[in-house]
Amino acid sequence: MAPSLKMFFFLLSTLSIIPPSHLQHPLDSLNPNEFVRVQAIANQSYPFSHNNLTFQYIGLNEPDKQPLISWLEKLNNLPSPPPPPPPREAFVIARINHETHELVVDLSCDEIISDRVYEGNGYPLLTFEEQIDANRLVFEFAPFLASIAKRGLKVEEVVCESFTVGWFGETKRTGRIVRVMCYYLDGTVNLYMRPIEAITVTIDLEAMKVVHFKDRLMVPVPKGDGTDYRESRQKPPFGPELKRITVVQPDGPSFTIDGGRVRWANWDFHLSFDARVGPIVSLAAVYDTEKQQFRRVMYRGFVSELFVPYMDLTEDWSYRTFFDAGEFGYGLCAVPLEPLRDCPANAVFKSAFVSGRDGMPIEIPNVFCIFERNAGDVMWRHTETMIPSGLVTEVRPDVSLVVRMVSTVGNYDYINDWEFKQIGSIKLTVGLSGLLEVRGTKYTHKDQIHEEVYGALLAENTLGAHHDHFLTYYLDLDVDGESNSFVKSKLQTVRVNDQSSPRKSYWKVVSETAQTESDAKVKLGLDSADLLVVNPNRRTKMGNFVGYRLIPGSVAGPLLTADDYPQIRGGFTEYNVWVTPYNKSEKWAGGTYVDQSRGDDTLATWTSRNRRIENKDIVLWYTLGFHHVPYQEDFPLMPTISTGFELRPANFFENNPVLKVKAPNVNIRWPNCSI
Repeated sequence: MAPSLKMFFFLLSTLSIIPPSHLQHPLDSLNPNEFVRVQAIANQSYPFSHNNLTFQYIGLNEPDKQPLISWLEKLNNLPSPPPPPPPREAFVIARINHETHELVVDLSCDEIISDRVYEGNGYPLLTFEEQIDANRLVFEFAPFLASIAKRGLKVEEVVCESFTVGWFGETKRTGRIVRVMCYYLDGTVNLYMRPIEAITVTIDLEAMKVVHFKDRLMVPVPKGDGTDYRESRQKPPFGPELKRITVVQPDGPSFTIDGGRVRWANWDFHLSFDARVGPIVSLAAVYDTEKQQFRRVMYRGFVSELFVPYMDLTEDWSYRTFFDAGEFGYGLCAVPLEPLRDCPANAVFKSAFVSGRDGMPIEIPNVFCIFERNAGDVMWRHTETMIPSGLVTEVRPDVSLVVRMVSTVGNYDYINDWEFKQIGSIKLTVGLSGLLEVRGTKYTHKDQIHEEVYGALLAENTLGAHHDHFLTYYLDLDVDGESNSFVKSKLQTVRVNDQSSPRKSYWKVVSETAQTESDAKVKLGLDSADLLVVNPNRRTKMGNFVGYRLIPGSVAGPLLTADDYPQIRGGFTEYNVWVTPYNKSEKWAGGTYVDQSRGDDTLATWTSRNRRIENKDIVLWYTLGFHHVPYQEDFPLMPTISTGFELRPANFFENNPVLKVKAPNVNIRWPNCSI
C-alpha cells in the first residue's frame, strides 16, 4: 500500500511572485509562493538544523469558522472595497533534530506564531523522498543482495517499496521505521504480481540504515506471463470493439471556475486540495428559485481517513494494516488525470501543489477534472395515460457536475467523485481499481491447499490476500446555518391487534433526535432508518424541519475484534455514522500522528466525552467499506468496483426544486441504419 515513486512530479525550477488572477479566498490551497515562504521562514528559525529539518506536511491552517462566515457575509453585502480577509496561515509538521514540531506560520507577517513539540504516540506522514531513500538503501546491503542472488534473480530487475509497520501492543517507542518489500519485474511492469517473499528488511528512516534483516525461507516468485496490463502488450484474441462515442458541448461548459470557486446550475462551492486528504469541498450552497437565494448546505467535506487492514497473519504480512491518508497522504498520492481516459472530452483540468521533504512546492498537473455528465439518466418523468383527450409525457434528463481525483496509493487506484445534482443532492462515489496485494506461494492449484492461506489462489504461485477498505468522510453540514441536529427516523413494524382493519400489520416512522454523541452512533444494516441532519430553527410552510438526509450505499463494518491492535487504531470504523460537535482540531479521524499510533487520538476517543450535539454546530462522519475477497477476474488488474452515498434534500425545499428545470438543447444526428 505504500506510494509509488512519483518521478513524473517535478520541483519548480524557478518561482516568481505572480499576482493571482482572482481575489485569494481564505480557503484556497497554499500556492507555490506560499510554500516557498513557509520553507524560508522555518529554515531561518532553525538555521543550524540543515539536514535535520524535514517537512512532513504543509497545508492551510484553515481560518476559524465564525470569522470566516462573518467575512463572507460582509463580502456579499458590502460594496467594494472588500473587507480584509481572515489571517492567512499555514500549518506545518516538521521533523527538527529528530523531534516532531507543529508550526503555525502567519503568512501576512511571515513569522512563526506557534511552535509546539509533539511528545505523544505516533509519527507524522512519510515523505516520498525518505521512502525512496529507504528503498535504495537495501541495494547497498550485502545480505539482501546475497538473498536475491540465492534466488537466482537479477538485481537490476528488483523494485522495492516501503511499508509502515503498525503497532501491536509495544510499550516502548521503536522510532521511525519502515519495512521494505521487494518485487521482480523481468518482463512485466506489473511488479505487484511478482512479490519476492520472506525477506524482511527494516529501515530506520532518521539514521537511514538497516536495523533488522531476515531471510526466512524460499518461496517461488510468481511467473510474469500474462501479468502485463499495458495496452501495447496485449495479444489477440480481443473483445468486441465498440463504435466511437463523442461528448461535445458546442456552447462550452455551463460551469465557471474562478480560482477555487466553482459555479454550476444551482450550485456554488469552493474546491481546494490538501496533501493529506486530497479534494476538499467547502461552502457548498444551493440556489432556491422560490426564495431567490443561495442556501447553505455544507461548510466543509473531505475523505478524512482510509483504513486498509490485510487479513494475512504470516510473519511478513501481519503488520500490513495501513492508514493511507495519515501515513502516506491521500493527496500526496494523487496522480495526473489522463484526458479522454480518466475524464471525458468536455472535462476541464486543474493542477495542485504539495511540498517536498525540503518544503519546496511540487506540482501535480491535472489533479482534478471537472465536467458535466449526461449519461442518459432520467432526473424525473411521468407518462399520464388516464386522461381521455390524449397521452401526456414529461421527462427531464439528469445532467450533473462531477469533480474527480484519483489517488494511487501503491498498488490501489482510488477514483474519487463529488457529483452535484440539480435536485440539490451531493453524491459521493469511490471506485477501487489497480492491482491487488498478492503473496507468493508454492501452490499452483486450489486442490493442493490444506492449510489456512488467508486468501484466494488467483494464478500459479499467486495468492490474493483478503482485506478491507474503509473510507471515513468528514462532512460538516450547515443546513441553512450552523445550528443543526441529528435525527434518526426508524421504520417500526406495528401489529394490528384489534378489528379496525383487515390488515395485520403496517410500519410507521419513529423519529428520535440525538442529544449526545453516543445517541448518534449508527451501525447500518441493523435497522431500517432515515438519517437526517436538520435545522430545528427553520421550518417549511408545512411545519417540517428543513434538512438533508444521508442515503448510504453498500454497508460494511469491521470484522476484527475490538481488542485487536489494528482495530484499536482504526476504532473510528466501529460505527458507520458518528456525529460530533464542530471542533476545528478534530478533522483527521485516525488522529494527527497515525504512523505507529496507538488509537488514543481518534474519532472514537473524541466521542467518549459524549458531548451534547442537539441544536449545535455539528459534524457528520460517515464510513463506507468494502470487504474484499479476491477473485480471478481481479487478476492481473482489477476492474473498478464502486460504492458511495448521497446527501439529499429532506424537506429543504417547499416542493420539487427541479420542476421548472428545462431540458438542455440536444442536437443528435442519427446514422442511416436499420435494425
